Amino acid sequence: MTFGQKVIRFHEQLAYSGPSLPDGIGVINPFIGPTTALDNLKAFAEKYLDDNNRRHIILGINPSRFGAGVTGVPFTDTKRLVSECKIPYNGKPTHEISSVFIYEMIHAFGGVSNFYSRFYINSPFPLAITKTNPEGKEVNYNYYDSAALTKAVYPFIVKSMRQLIDLGIATDTCFCLGTGKNARFLEQLNRDHGFFGEIIPLEHPRFIMQYKSSAKDLYIEKYIKAFGATDPE
Repeated sequence: MTFGQKVIRFHEQLAYSGPSLPDGIGVINPFIGPTTALDNLKAFAEKYLDDNNRRHIILGINPSRFGAGVTGVPFTDTKRLVSECKIPYNGKPTHEISSVFIYEMIHAFGGVSNFYSRFYINSPFPLAITKTNPEGKEVNYNYYDSAALTKAVYPFIVKSMRQLIDLGIATDTCFCLGTGKNARFLEQLNRDHGFFGEIIPLEHPRFIMQYKSSAKDLYIEKYIKAFGATDPE
C-alpha cells in the first residue's frame, strides 16, 4: 500500500474508543460512512500522498470544526482545499485562519506537492472536539482543556500515535504546532512511550495569525528553517 492508501485506511477505520467524556464535551468524526470529508481526504491522498516516501509528521492539537472537521484534511479549510490543493468542493465555504498561515508557509517552502511529499500533518487526537457553552452553543475545544478530558482520551491518543507512525512516519524528529500545552503534553507523552527521537515545538498558526500577524514572515522563515533541517528519506 502507498502512504496515501494507508492514510485513507486509517481514517476509514477511525472511531473514538475510550472512557466516556466529561459532560458537555463531544467528539465529531467527519469520516463515518460516505461523507464529503472522507471524499476530500481520498482525493487529497491520491493527489499528494500516493507514493512510498517516509514523511516527517507535524502534530497539531485536534482538528477544528471548520478546518479538517469539514474538509477532512488537517489545517485546510474549504477555501484552501479549492484554491491551493485544487480539489473541488461544492458545500458551504469555510475560513480558518490557521489554514491561511499554513498555506502561505507551504508556498514559501516550495509548493503544495513538494511540501506534502516530505511532510504529513495530523494531530495526537485526530478527531474534532466540541464543548457546549453556557448559551447552549457548540464551540471548539482542545484535548488538554480539562484534566478530566485529557485523562479520558489518553489511551486513544497513544493508540492513534502508534497507528500514525505505522503509516510510514520518520521517527527521528516530530514537529509540534504549539509551544505551550500541546508541546508539554507531547514531550511527556514521548518520554513515556519513546515515539520520536526529538520533538521540535513551533508557534501555533492560530497564535501567529491572531497575535503576531505583523511578524508572520519571520515565523514562516522559522518554520522553513526547522523543516529544511530534515532530509527526505
